[in-house]
Amino acid sequence: MTPSAAEISTRTGGAGRATAVLVLVAAAALIPMFGPRAALDGTGEAAAPGVGGIALLRTVLFCAVCVQAGEVFAGRLAREVACSGPAPRAWSAYAAWAGFVAALGLASVVAAGNLIPHSLAAVDIGGLYGTRDGTLALVEVNAFLVAALCARSRRPAYALLPLAAVAVAEALRAHPGTEDTPLVGAALTFAHLTCGALWAGGLLHVLRTQRAWRTSDPEAGAALLGRYARVAAYLLAALTVTGVCSTLRRMPSNTVLDQLTTTAYGRTLLAKVLLVAVVAAFAVVARLRLRRARDRTSAYAPARAEVVVLGVVVAVSAVLTAVPVPIRW
Repeated sequence: MTPSAAEISTRTGGAGRATAVLVLVAAAALIPMFGPRAALDGTGEAAAPGVGGIALLRTVLFCAVCVQAGEVFAGRLAREVACSGPAPRAWSAYAAWAGFVAALGLASVVAAGNLIPHSLAAVDIGGLYGTRDGTLALVEVNAFLVAALCARSRRPAYALLPLAAVAVAEALRAHPGTEDTPLVGAALTFAHLTCGALWAGGLLHVLRTQRAWRTSDPEAGAALLGRYARVAAYLLAALTVTGVCSTLRRMPSNTVLDQLTTTAYGRTLLAKVLLVAVVAAFAVVARLRLRRARDRTSAYAPARAEVVVLGVVVAVSAVLTAVPVPIRW
């Protein structure tokens, strides 16, 4: 039987989406693997051993938090919209297990003295309990394990508690006690991570929900995107404030412009800022279409572009945690 034009179009569209996903996954892996090396080129700074692998593991960890936290957040918004359409398939459990594996890999690096272990003999599991970094790494491993169990329970929203523990551990790890006012820096990083996870993960789940509702009630999907957009505006404002404050703590105002081009941290931060500006532009276009366009579903295209660039932002953020912190002049 000869396939119809609609069937051929559906197959072509499915193949195109699969190809796009593979390209995005490859890009998400290449950025953390080669990003640190590119950022460090010509700066005279020394990279930590295995910095590319560490950045890749932290990318997976951040993505896991975004997916699971965003699913809980956007799922609550979806319940406020009157629609009988089906819910998208949950990704929380898969994300939590991916985060568990990434956290386990990062813990093995800490257990090997912050070196990439090449054998099991190089990993000192007991040594994790005696150091601050080791304790924080264990907290992340156990938190993702609990989050995976929550994802399969009747109360998947409870996963927000262990995910918050991951964010706290990451914030404390990024601000050791040797720096000035480490708790202030940790609080800013925690708020930044939380808002970023809800923004990126929430938009991903909103778009997946919209796709599940596209035949049963397309207008409900637009209404859901509108609800998300109102909250996302506050998340973007909080991200901007905490990001600026964190930058000024790392790089004093009189040295920021110079360090943005002469240090690996500054270059990576500059790339992140430019990408966030692109994300904000897509967000504005999507919000304008929601308010003014006759067909509100036209807002989906810029929203999809927004979530794609947000994925790149997550990968660049992981690189930012792996490159050397700039010296305060």
